[in-house]
Amino acid sequence: MFFFFSCQKNDSDAHVKNNTISFNKFFFDGLEKNKKEQYLDSIGGLLQSKENDSVVREIHLKIATEYYYINNLEKSLSFSLKALRLSKQAKDSVRIPKALYYVGDCYQNSKKDSAYFYYLQAEKIYHKVHDYDNLGRMLYNKAYVLFYDGNYVECEVEISKALQYLKNSNNHRLIYFCNSLMGNCLEKLVNYDEALRYHNLALSDLEKIESNGKDEINNYNISSVINICNLYDLKGEYSKSIIKLESLLSKDLKKKAPSLYANVLSNLAYSKMKNKDYENVESMFFESLRIVDSIGFTSDILYKKIHLGEYFLTQKDTVKSIQNLKEAKQLAIKIKNSNEILASLKLLSELDKKNQLFYANEYIKVSDSINLVQKNAHNKYARIEYETSRIEDENKVLTKNNFYILIISFVLVLILIIIIVLRYLKYRNKELQFFKKQQSANEEIYELLTEQNRKIDIAKDNEKARIAKELHDGIMNKIYGVRMNLGFFNSLIDEKTIEKRKVYILELQNIESELRTISHDLSRGSFFDGNDFNVLLTSLVENQKEFSSTHFKYVNNGMFEWSTVQNIYKINLYRIIQEAILNANKYANAKNCKVEIQKKENNILELSITDDGQGFDIKNKKDGIGLNNMKERANSLQGQFNIESKIGEGTKIEVVFNLQTLSY
Repeated sequence: MFFFFSCQKNDSDAHVKNNTISFNKFFFDGLEKNKKEQYLDSIGGLLQSKENDSVVREIHLKIATEYYYINNLEKSLSFSLKALRLSKQAKDSVRIPKALYYVGDCYQNSKKDSAYFYYLQAEKIYHKVHDYDNLGRMLYNKAYVLFYDGNYVECEVEISKALQYLKNSNNHRLIYFCNSLMGNCLEKLVNYDEALRYHNLALSDLEKIESNGKDEINNYNISSVINICNLYDLKGEYSKSIIKLESLLSKDLKKKAPSLYANVLSNLAYSKMKNKDYENVESMFFESLRIVDSIGFTSDILYKKIHLGEYFLTQKDTVKSIQNLKEAKQLAIKIKNSNEILASLKLLSELDKKNQLFYANEYIKVSDSINLVQKNAHNKYARIEYETSRIEDENKVLTKNNFYILIISFVLVLILIIIIVLRYLKYRNKELQFFKKQQSANEEIYELLTEQNRKIDIAKDNEKARIAKELHDGIMNKIYGVRMNLGFFNSLIDEKTIEKRKVYILELQNIESELRTISHDLSRGSFFDGNDFNVLLTSLVENQKEFSSTHFKYVNNGMFEWSTVQNIYKINLYRIIQEAILNANKYANAKNCKVEIQKKENNILELSITDDGQGFDIKNKKDGIGLNNMKERANSLQGQFNIESKIGEGTKIEVVFNLQTLSY
C-alpha cells in the first residue's frame, strides 16, 4: 500500500511587522536552505527583546512554520512552544490552539502520543469557539496519528467526526485528505468496497480544490489512483488496476515527480505480475527501485524489495526471492515498519524450507508483539482522552469552587461593611444626641442667664423708681419748705441780711433744680438717657475681669457723639456686645477678646468683637438662640451682620450700619 499526504499549514500575511522586525516572504522563498535557517535565526534573536503582543506571537508562529518546511523540527518545536507560552500569557484564544497544533505537528513522527495530546488540546479549544474547519483539521491529525500507530478502528471514528464537522465547509483540500485517509483506514479493516467509495469521493473533491498550479492537483490525483488500484489488486481485479496505472505513466511525470513515477511503475509491475503477465515486469521493478534508491526513500525501497521477492517467487528463483525478502526484512526492522516485517517473514517462512521454523516463530513473536503494541496504543490514546477529560472536569470543579469562594468572600465582606456602617451610624447618632443635649443645656443656661438679667433689670428699675419717689416726695418737699421760709425773712430790710438771704435762696434753688434733675433721670425708663454710652460700654467690658480668665479690651476712636443716637438703637448695640461677650466666656476658651467701634467714611459705623479662641465650623454649626438674637438686633438696626470663624483660629463678629438711620 502506498499512501501520500501533503497537508500545509495556514500562512499568515506575507509581511508581518513589529516595530523594526519584518518577515519578507518573497525574499525568504528565494534563499537557499542554509541561508533560510540563518534568516530565521536572526529574526528569532530580535524577537527576544520585544514585548508580548499579537504581532510578536504571529511572527513566532510564522518562524515555526518555515522551520517545519525546511525540516528543522527541533527549532520549529522551540518556536511553537514559545508561541504557546506567550499566547497563554496574553490569553490569546486565537493563537493558543494554533500553537498547540504546531507543537503536535513537530511531535507527529517522533512522539505520536505527545502529538495526539496537543492535537486533542487544540481540538477542544476549537470546539469551544465553534471553529469547525480547524476542529475538523485536528480530528484529521488525530486520525493520522492513530492510522500510523495501527489503531484503525479509532482512526475511522475520528475521521468520521472530522467529515461530519466539515460537511458544510469550503476547505475541499482538507476534505480530500479526510476521504483519502478514510479509504486507507477501511482498506486496513478489509472493507474494500467502502474504501473504494471514499477514494472516489476524494477524487471528486479534487475538482473543487483551488490551487496555484496543476502539478499539485495532478500529484493528488495520482496518489488517489494508486490507492484505488491497490484496492483493485486486493479484490483480484488486476486488469482494472493495469488500465488505470498505464494511463498515468508519462515522461512528464517522471521528470516532475520521479518518486510518484516510481510508485506507479512498481504498482503497475505488481498488478501485471498478479495478472500473470510477466512481460517487462522485472525491468519495471528494477527501474522503480533504482529511482527511489537514488532519491533515498527507504520506505519505498522496502516495498519494492518485497515486490521483487514475490516476483522471483513466481519465477521459481528461490535464491533471489529469499535474498530480496531478507533485505526487505532488514529495512523494515530499520525503519520499524511492523506490517512489512510480518509480510517479509511470512514469505520467508514459505520459501526458506531450511529456516522455515525459525521464520515462523519470528512471525509469531512479531505478530504478538504488534498486537500487544496496538493494544497498548489503543489504551494509551484512550487514556489520553480520559486524562484530558478528567483534568477538564477537575478544572470545572475547581472553577466552581473558586466561584463559590468568591461569592462567599464577597458576602462576608459585604456583611462586614454593613456592620461597620451600622456601628458608624450608631456612633454618629450618639454623637448627635450628645450635641443635641449639649445644645439644649446651653440654651437652658442662656435662658437662665437671660431671666437673671431680666430680674436684675426689673430690680434696678424698681430701685430707681423708689429712690426717685423718695427724692421727689421727701427731700424736694423739705427743701421747698425751707425756701418758702427764707422768703418770709425777706421782710428784714437791712441790706446785708437781704444779700445773704438771696445767696441762700439761690443756692436752695440750685439744689432743688439738681434734685429735680436727678429725680427725673432716675424715673426715666432707660439708664442710657443722660449717660455717656462709651462709659457704659467700657464698664461692661471692664467688669468681665471679675469673673472671666479672658482679657477683654474696648477700643473706640471717639469720632462721633452717642447722644445723637436713639436709645432703642443703643440698647440693641449694647445687647449685641453683651451677648457676644457671654458667648466668648461660655464657648471660646479665648485668651484675648477685643470689642472695637470705628467710624468709617460715609457715616458708616462698624462694630467688631474678635477673639482668639477655639472657633467653630460655620457650615456644620446650627445657629443658637444667642446668634439668632444678635442677627435680629442687627436687622433692627438696618445693619449687616457677619460672622467669621474656623476651628482653632478664633471668631469674629461684625455689625455694620449707617449712623444716619440711628440718629434722631
